[in-house]
Amino acid sequence: MRSIIEMAPLQVYYSGLLFTPESSLIRVRYFKNIPLITMEPKVADMWGSLIQTLEGHTGWANSAVFSPNGKLVASASDDTTVRLWDASTGKQCTVLEGHTWDVNSAEFSPNGKLVASASWDHRVILWDISTGKQYGVLEGHISGVRSAVFSSDGKLVVSVSRDGTVRLWDTSTGKQCGVLEGHTDDVNSAVFSPDGKLVVSASQDKTVRLWDTSTGKQSGVLEGHTSSVNSAVFSPDGKLVASASDDKTVRLWYTPTGKQYGVLEGHTDVVKSAVFSPDGKLVASVSWDEPVRLWDISTGKQCGVLEGHTDAVSSAVFSPDGKLVVSVSWDRTVRLWDTSTGKQCGVLEGHTDRVNSAVFSPDGKLVASASEDKTVRLWDTSIGKQCGLWEGHTSLVNSPVFSPDGKLVASASSDYTVRLWDTSTGTQCGVLRGHTSRVNSAVFSPDGKLVASASRDKTVRLWDTSTGKQCGVLEGHTDDVNSAAFSPDGKLVASASWDKTVRLWDSLTGKQCGVLTGHTNWVHSAVFSPDGNIVASTSADKTVRLWDTSTGKQCGVLEGHTDRVNSAVFSPDGKLVASASADKTVRLWDTRNKTTIEIIETHDTIKITKFSNGGRYLHTSHGILQLKPSLHSGGNRELPHTLTHSLDVTDQWITCNMKKLLWLPVEYRPYCSAVNDTANILVIGTAHGRVIFISFDFTALPTAYLQPSVQVAVIEGKGFLGLDC
Repeated sequence: MRSIIEMAPLQVYYSGLLFTPESSLIRVRYFKNIPLITMEPKVADMWGSLIQTLEGHTGWANSAVFSPNGKLVASASDDTTVRLWDASTGKQCTVLEGHTWDVNSAEFSPNGKLVASASWDHRVILWDISTGKQYGVLEGHISGVRSAVFSSDGKLVVSVSRDGTVRLWDTSTGKQCGVLEGHTDDVNSAVFSPDGKLVVSASQDKTVRLWDTSTGKQSGVLEGHTSSVNSAVFSPDGKLVASASDDKTVRLWYTPTGKQYGVLEGHTDVVKSAVFSPDGKLVASVSWDEPVRLWDISTGKQCGVLEGHTDAVSSAVFSPDGKLVVSVSWDRTVRLWDTSTGKQCGVLEGHTDRVNSAVFSPDGKLVASASEDKTVRLWDTSIGKQCGLWEGHTSLVNSPVFSPDGKLVASASSDYTVRLWDTSTGTQCGVLRGHTSRVNSAVFSPDGKLVASASRDKTVRLWDTSTGKQCGVLEGHTDDVNSAAFSPDGKLVASASWDKTVRLWDSLTGKQCGVLTGHTNWVHSAVFSPDGNIVASTSADKTVRLWDTSTGKQCGVLEGHTDRVNSAVFSPDGKLVASASADKTVRLWDTRNKTTIEIIETHDTIKITKFSNGGRYLHTSHGILQLKPSLHSGGNRELPHTLTHSLDVTDQWITCNMKKLLWLPVEYRPYCSAVNDTANILVIGTAHGRVIFISFDFTALPTAYLQPSVQVAVIEGKGFLGLDC
């Protein structure tokens, strides 16, 4: 918790204690209750292997290594920097800046005085870590450099490049002293043997090659991988080589003969790197499947799984004493692990893979969550406990949706089906089969008697919920269909597609009754006005377009967003449209004169679900947004009087009225989230399958949190009010 305590000390009493494992002595001794929190999130039972999470890089982290004395960590990132960290405290010490493109690797010299960094800018830079200044620049590669490492005596550096060569450099002069040629494709890595007499290189040509450093001649070709080899390293005694490949395996080779010694299998995706422990008894491997895996060399068996990263892991290495592992990931973090445990941090009840979506039931008493673990789970929001596990899908579940009366849930899946579930009994009551590709979404008709499903097979299909029978196939789109929506009377269906059109269909006959063309990029969603006379569509072309359903003619283009528009809703009287965009704003539009009357900055990409009944607030996937009257509209919309708070969740923070409230540790950050506005309950689904609930008592907050900040901005020379996020 060091980083957040330094940034916001009071979070030691909130996040620091709230997210500490149940059996922690700190929690047992100090955690009585937090007045603000009325429902605590479920946390792990015990501490796991993770010791520190080092945050600071603004791009993917590609590699990390310990200094020879184990006191520092150097990490390389796509943000063009190398960062040095104190391994005992996690504090950032130095930022080495000078590369002009992504930095792929960083490596300490044997005496710990220099760092060599390799970059796509075709260069290797040597850094003096005592001053943070450049010591030398090694230039000669004609393409991006993937890695650079020192020899055991520090006199040489070996580098590999997309140009297909391995190059040797004299560190004292910066001069090139050898080019090792023989690979027939890009070279991904190269390292010296412990005695410096050999270099081993790994290539996309599916081979590992051994080279004699004194002559520059090839001394062996290790063949057996069936795909690109990403890295190869020597064991501490130099007798073995471990190679990691896109074929999902790590292979061990006996260097004197070049024979294969063993195959370490268990990863489910590309293996990026493997490294030996200092005593040569373990291998740590990293993969795009996210966990770091530890292997016992004597048995070839997996002996540990280090889980916590939320994206592909780029590399991992042992500390000099073998007690720690440092790993880096595309999740932009560097993590330190205790190898003596190799355990997970306790079992949390919930999904076993990424949570894609979480939605509240109409009465707010239940939450349905959908996951890549192929299940839908039902949760009781009053206690935050799982009350239903629905299994049956054979592939990831994209989204669940409740029927209008809350008695059914429809789940859309990549297994080409939609499944219906009874919320009272927890049983499956229908499998809707017919689609020939992934189902992107499903929606109930207003009376709950029909479901419309949208699919990558370019169709919308209608289903009778009482029988599970298909009652219509709506064909006409020429690309994936993203979503479908019923008109308020249920007589029409509007579908939005990658083919840049919105199509209108008669839900009774299945006949197409309109093709709405005008968007210049794919259409994300379409929604009807309350009277059903207008459809609003949102698109990657950054616009919202309005269409007359009786004629199919475009009757308005709402322009102003600077990125794709994801969702839009009408106000209850149909006079306003609210749209949410990837530009992290919500815009309020007057449908009569097609002008923006308010912009709300959200600092996150959200989805708008509906207006409140009086049209005073917007309900979103991240909570309530409070609307203000425009300064130039004559103040004709009444100011709200009853709303005193607005919950939101960003990458790191839960906020109230856009003010930071509770910091979320990395493992509890949302992949998806939803807010029950009336009960003040926030549900978060994480990339690792956790579903957590937090409920707040806003009477315990200082009054400053209960008043939205207001800023005055200018649109085309006219002032307006919006929330300052």
